[in-house]
Parts: sequence; structure tokens; C-alpha cells
Amino acid sequence: MSEQSDQLYIAIFSIHGLIRGSDLELGRDADTGGQTLYVLELAQALARHPKVARVDLITRRVVDNTVANDYAKPVETLSDKLRIVRIDAGADEYIAKEQLWDYLDGFADNVVNFFHDSGATPDILHSHYADAGHVGASLSHRLGVPLIHTGHSLGRVKRRRLLASGLTTQEVEERYNMTRRIEAEETSLATAERVITSTFQEIEEQYELYDHYQPEQMRVLPPGTDLVKFTPPVGGELKSTLFNELTQHLKAPGKSIILALSRPDKRKNIVALIDAYGQSPELQALANLVIIAGNRDDINDLEDGAQEVFHELLLAIDHYDIYSKVSMPKHHRREQVSLIYRIAAASGGVFVNPALTEPFGLTLIEAAASGLPIVATEDGGPQDIISNCQNGILIDPLQTSTISTALLKLLQDKHLWQQYVERGLTGVRNHYSWDAHADSYITLVQPIIERSEVLVRKPIQRRKELYRDRAIISDLDQNLIGAEKSLQQLIEVLRQHRKSSKFAIATGRRFDSALRIMKKHNIPEPDILITSGGTEIYYAPKYSTDIAWSKHIDHDWSPHKVKPLLAELPGLKLQPRTEQSRFKISYYIDPDIAPDIEEISSLLHQHEQSLHLNLAFGQFLDVMPQRASKGLALRYIADRWQIPLERVFVAGGSGADEDMMRGNTLAAVVANRHNEELSQLVDIERIYFASQPFAEGILEALAYYDFFNECKDPKERAFTDE
Repeated sequence: MSEQSDQLYIAIFSIHGLIRGSDLELGRDADTGGQTLYVLELAQALARHPKVARVDLITRRVVDNTVANDYAKPVETLSDKLRIVRIDAGADEYIAKEQLWDYLDGFADNVVNFFHDSGATPDILHSHYADAGHVGASLSHRLGVPLIHTGHSLGRVKRRRLLASGLTTQEVEERYNMTRRIEAEETSLATAERVITSTFQEIEEQYELYDHYQPEQMRVLPPGTDLVKFTPPVGGELKSTLFNELTQHLKAPGKSIILALSRPDKRKNIVALIDAYGQSPELQALANLVIIAGNRDDINDLEDGAQEVFHELLLAIDHYDIYSKVSMPKHHRREQVSLIYRIAAASGGVFVNPALTEPFGLTLIEAAASGLPIVATEDGGPQDIISNCQNGILIDPLQTSTISTALLKLLQDKHLWQQYVERGLTGVRNHYSWDAHADSYITLVQPIIERSEVLVRKPIQRRKELYRDRAIISDLDQNLIGAEKSLQQLIEVLRQHRKSSKFAIATGRRFDSALRIMKKHNIPEPDILITSGGTEIYYAPKYSTDIAWSKHIDHDWSPHKVKPLLAELPGLKLQPRTEQSRFKISYYIDPDIAPDIEEISSLLHQHEQSLHLNLAFGQFLDVMPQRASKGLALRYIADRWQIPLERVFVAGGSGADEDMMRGNTLAAVVANRHNEELSQLVDIERIYFASQPFAEGILEALAYYDFFNECKDPKERAFTDE
């Protein structure tokens, strides 16, 4: 404890980035973003707490004429209980976090000197991010002071996003020092008494990948919200200039506002909200729809994913002919967001987050603090928020009817609407304000400081490999799905081996369709999801899109030329819009009257269209770019993730899976598919025909290959033994 025996001295470490007491340069670069704001607001909240005597926010000192002089001050006093302490480490200039690793041990030495010179040692250390975790672990061992850690983002997860962006494994290592970062994260987990996360989903999807993961160590403390900035309407919002800008194109601007605010990202699922609204005359009679989806001048100037989202939104608006009822402004400023919430609240509106997955849901908390009831996805953080605040309705983002039903319930019942508004205001204040966070924080750390609550660590076994070195890939329909009991047994096996083996699903279904059927059968999020016949690749968590793959397969892809060529062929009929995607044109094919695949391919070649044609179950034809298929997507992933094909197990079923199964992979055909399109593979090496159907056949094949140990065809093992 501090010199005041019942009060605490807390040292918070956030080493990289530019941190000062006011005018944070948020967004200046990748290192000066949400984490710097988080640690400053946390430090301010803790300093206000009556049980805290002193808070030092400790960061790196920067003397560099390219940044403000503020960052060169050794100490910046913010109040009588709070100061920012800047410690020298290596060169004077500003250095990106990826290049700081060689200086961190010197930073730790200088921090110890600072504590000695000041004549006080903290009661608790709290490290933020991997670099501070490395320093915090060192200081905890040297000073005997317990460590609390918050990772913010984790190396094993970020590596997925970097590979998805187009970087190679070698580039990721060279640019981001990923091996050192992950080892620092392991050390932090091995040392910290508690690890603080924002949601339970973060624990399950990210920290569980680490060798030193201990469930008893984890605690969920959501970050606070600025309740000065986000407040209920005060009057006059519906007469503001911004209200006129938001509603200028609406036929009846006085209606309630259904508000959505997010990036133009497919995972945000905004088009489902338009579908729900467009299909409900009752909703259209009660409210207008306002969608804030980033800023744009010209949609064609946006990156490909955002372009695709806006095109889907505009097509949906046109399909339902709701132009005069939907506002989708091209521009808004950051500082206008709080007023946008208040305008929607003043109109008697509702905030909607229909995302496919939402790790936390900060916008939901901001909306609730602004006096808006909420309707939100049942996936991820919104479950916690609505459970705590009781101020909204959870919906299934894959079922548009649940969105419209929830909205109608709130908009038609003004008493319920007002009840949810009041609950939201109270709930945010009690659970999501920084003062509430500080109360929970002190309750968490005090027993640790007093040594009345000690983490009992379970023995762990470190892996030899830094990353998972094998992968299991299966189709969905008639492979994973078909027998619920064996499916759940397979899921449990996959969970047990999650640290050593990646799990992937490869399906001809569209992304949203795949998610819908996975949810129906309680299939957890795979590490990798390949959809639309191999044209789209997504990574967990959050289903990040592999942008590099999209760019790769876009080569010579001209769907606007393909459709007219096939339009007049007998026996071909375009499948509904819901089955089409950016890199896949899907047809129903009647094999009795349609030309065979070779003839269709020849026709396309005559018109200089070199494409991949995929026939499944004898009745579905997909036309895709030449560079796209399930097998090519699998090999791309294996190369990106440096997993040898000999350690990739494939469970296939239809003809679309054949190129995944041929070659060096270990493959299996489950019993219920023996007599179908893959029957001709029966004599091919490394393809096992299981005696059991569905997931039970997959389990049988995994045992046949001894996948989690030897990971070889037993015929090859026998040959080696000889």
C-alpha cells in the first residue's frame, strides 16, 4: 500500500504510442489509437477513486522534432493523484512498437531506477499490450509486485489478419517481430495474476490459443464510456442543421429514426437491416431508416470490400423502392456522432446493430447512454450488454424477420420504449461508465495486493511449434451435417486439439448461407471458412476477409461477359440473387437437356473466357474465375500458413471437393457419399473410404491416419517400418 496505509499506488504501463494528458492524436498512426485513449481514461478513472492514492501512467519518452514537445517531458502532472511518467529507452526518436523489442529490457531497468529514486514501489503493475507485458513480467519478478495484464490485441490473432492482407509469413515475421511478440504474450500470461478482457468471447476465441492460458486467470471488465460526451437529448436536436442534413431526402422526416452506424463491412450485415425494413410495410409506416456507413465521395474509389457492400445496399434499396424512406449520408464527422445518437433518440427511434459477429459493441453502449433502446445481434458482446442493462432485444442476424419483429415491438409500444431508455441510462452508468469500471477494478485487485487471493496455476505443457502445424478441412452438407450426435463428438475432438490443429470448412454455399446452417447445427466458428466454392476465404475471429486471395482470383474475371454467353444455352437457369456472389455465377443445370461441361467450357474458350466450371450433385453449376476452386484455396491457405499438405486432412463429399482431395493431402470420403461423384477415387492413394457416415466417418478417418500424432497414411507408416 502507499504511504496512506489504506490507499493504493497503481502503475499502468503503455510503452508505445504518443500519450499526453489532452488532445490525444488518435489515428495519427497505427500505434496511437484506441489503446492510448483506453489507458488514459482508465488512469483518470482510477485516480478519481477514493481508495487510490496515486496513479502513474508510464510510457516511453520521445525527443523528436517530428512530434510535439509534450512527449519529451519526463513527468506530466494531470492532478494531485495522476501523472504521466516518461522513461528513456534506446534512441530518442519516435519508434514503432514492432521495433521496440531490443530496448524493452533497458526500459525496465530505467523504471526500477525511477521507483528507487522516488522512494515508492507500486502496489500493483498493469501492463497493456505485449511490449508492456514483457516489461511488466520482468518488473513483477524483480520487485515482487503482482501484475495485471490487458492484451488489447494478440499476436496469434493479428498474424491471421496480416496474412489475409497479402503479406507472406516471412514478411509478417520481419516487419512485426511476431515470434518475439507471441513469446512476450506467453510470458505475460505466465506471470500475471489476472488478465482483463472486454468480453467473454475474447477469452474463448483468442486467449485459449496460448499455452499459458488459465481460465481462472481471466476477468471481464468492459471499458468505460464517456458519459459527458454521450448524453440523452436536451431539446432542439430535431431543429439542428445536422437533422436537416440527415433527413433532407426523406419524404416524411418527422417519423422515428431507425439508426445503424458501422463501417461498410460485409460482417456488419447492414443489408439484412434494409431487407427487414423493405419487407415490412408496418416498419416503413412508423419510421425512417438512417444508415451511417463511413465516409465516401465516390463508391468506386473505395476498397473492394466496401464497394461490394455499398452496391448490395443500393441494390436492396432499389429492389424495395424505398429511396424516400432511407437516408445514407455520404459524410459525417467524428464529433457529430454523439449528436446523431441524440437526434435518433429525440425522434423516438431505435439503434440497431445487425452484425454477424460483434466482439464488444461500443456503439451499443454509446447509443444507450444517448437515450436509445437497442436491437442487436445475439453473437458476442451484445449479449453481455443487454444482460447487464436490460435495455434492448437480441436478434438472429441471419433471420431478417427477427430484426423487424424486435423493431416493431419497440416502436409500437411507447411505454416499453421509455422503459428501455431509462434502463439503458441506468445500466450504462452502473456497468459501463469509467467510474463503474474503476469500482470493479479495485474490487478485483485489492485481494491480489493483500495476498488473500492467489492464482493457483495448473501445470501446462509448451508446444514445440510456435503455430499450429496441421489442419482439418471438411465440406458442410452431408459431411459435417447429417448426424447430430457424431457431429458434437467431432466438435469436442476439434476443441481438444485446438492448439495444434486448425479447423476449416470449405463449402459451395455463400458466406451468409454457410453461417446460417452452421448456427442451426451449433458448429463453432472455424479458424478458416472457405465459401462460394473457394472464391472467398475468411479467418476467425470476426471472419476477416482474405483480401489478397480476392485480388489473386480477380485475374481475367469478367462476369458481365459470361452471363450473356450462357443465357441462351438450354438446361441452364440462373439461381436466385441470394446464391450469387462477386466471384461465382450459379446455375441450376438439367443434365438431360443441357450441354455437358466440356461443351460449355469450349464455348467459353471460343470467346476468350478461361474459367473454372464446377458441377455438384449433378444439378448445380458454378462458374468461377480460373484461379478459384476449393482445392486452390486450400493450397493457398496451406502455403500462407506454412502447413505441409501432408499434414492437411480433407473430408470431401461432392465433385467440387475432388481437387482438395487429390495430391499430397490426407483425404476421406464418408460412407454416405461412397456411391456419388467421388466414387472414382477409390483406388487413389491417401484417400480413405470410411465405413461410417457423416461426422462419424470423419472421426474414423482421423483415427485411421492417426492424425493428431503420426499424421500419416498407415500404408506409408508400414512401408517406413519395413
